[in-house]
Amino acid sequence: MITHLSGRLIEKNPTHVVLDCNGVGYFINISLHTFGQLGDSEALKLHTHLQVKEDSHTLFGFMEVMEREMFRLLLSVSGIGASTARTMLSSLDPNQIKQAIASNDVATIQSIKGIGAKTAQRVILDLKDEILKVYDMSSESAVQSNTSKEEALSALETLGFARKQAEKVCTAIVKEKPDASVETIIKEALKKL
Repeated sequence: MITHLSGRLIEKNPTHVVLDCNGVGYFINISLHTFGQLGDSEALKLHTHLQVKEDSHTLFGFMEVMEREMFRLLLSVSGIGASTARTMLSSLDPNQIKQAIASNDVATIQSIKGIGAKTAQRVILDLKDEILKVYDMSSESAVQSNTSKEEALSALETLGFARKQAEKVCTAIVKEKPDASVETIIKEALKKL
């Protein structure tokens, strides 16, 4: 029903924002990924998903359409509700989730707080075909880039870099150069760390 909202940012928190649209304040739940992209501008446009239940109407907002689509895909999995989907998008960015699903990476999905082995496997089982089709990926290319990134991360950890920081840098490099070799990822990461 409500597909996007444009207005003035009134309140900004890691879990929600309040957006004033022509005198009406909308309380919109957001992920940490979206929070990180908000910036300092007062003018804001969020792509939204409205969840209607018997006792509540809840708005979820996303800076990118792709993140909203990933949120909706996650909601389609049995056992994953809106708060779990939001937690997943707060822990990993949409591309990391997409890569993990496409390459059967249960460990990455299971690393998200509140996601057990069975749920992680169900996410992959339910969404893999759709992810490969919608994003026009082959499972080989997904496995290749994910393997290169993991090997690079392992090497950087061995060199003494913190995993979280190294993972952010490696993810950014793989996003820019999806076909980058392990050596390329490590060299680029060392320049940025």
